[in-house]
Amino acid sequence: MNRYQIFIEYVGTNFKGWQIQKKGPTIQGLIQDKLSKLLKEKIVLHGQGRTDAGVHAFEQSAHFDCTYNITNKIKFLKSINHFLNLKDIAVKNIKKRDDKFHARFSAKQRVYKYFIFNQISQPIIEKDRAWHVQKQLNLDLMKKGAKKLLGTNDYSTFRSSSCNANSPIKTIKSIKIKSKKNKIEFEFSSQSFLQHQVRSMVGCLKYLGEKKWDLKTFESRFKLKKRTLCAPPAPPCGLFLFRVLY
Repeated sequence: MNRYQIFIEYVGTNFKGWQIQKKGPTIQGLIQDKLSKLLKEKIVLHGQGRTDAGVHAFEQSAHFDCTYNITNKIKFLKSINHFLNLKDIAVKNIKKRDDKFHARFSAKQRVYKYFIFNQISQPIIEKDRAWHVQKQLNLDLMKKGAKKLLGTNDYSTFRSSSCNANSPIKTIKSIKIKSKKNKIEFEFSSQSFLQHQVRSMVGCLKYLGEKKWDLKTFESRFKLKKRTLCAPPAPPCGLFLFRVLY
């Protein structure tokens, strides 16, 4: 049996998320189906984690096992992408791995990016690729708030009610915020995240940037560990899985 890791780029707008479900099309379901047909055997695709409906990926990581030995990498990529590109999905690369590798459990760091267009006009070319916020946001205040989220903490305030993680305690290694031509970029790095954690943190940082909250209120709501105190989460359209490090 051979194990392969694939790196996937996709636009999540028209999908119900990564994980296979009965309610509609998913990234995992589509790729798994096309791999099974291409390799002429039943393929089970294992992702590094889930992305929600409407969330995108610059580089999702997944692995699968098959009896077929893929010797021609270029031919494989051309063949699988022939079926996937029309759905705004691309397999960017493939690597052979040993049987100890697991896309989810071997991951050491996950990096997500979130984008906000902070301008009056609605983005057209990059529609559904960022959150459109008209009110001017204070970048310095958001950076100060982000510093308070770093380290090992209980992130219950930012945890979805449907999250099935064993613990709300996570360690955020870094948060970077920068702005260029009205486009604000947030970068979050951690070994793992709670469901909706990144979008919830961005929603709270946006409240801080709008001055709906001051720093004291922001920190208090974080430390009280109550989901009901969280600001409305940022919409999924601005969230991208950027990279998974092993």
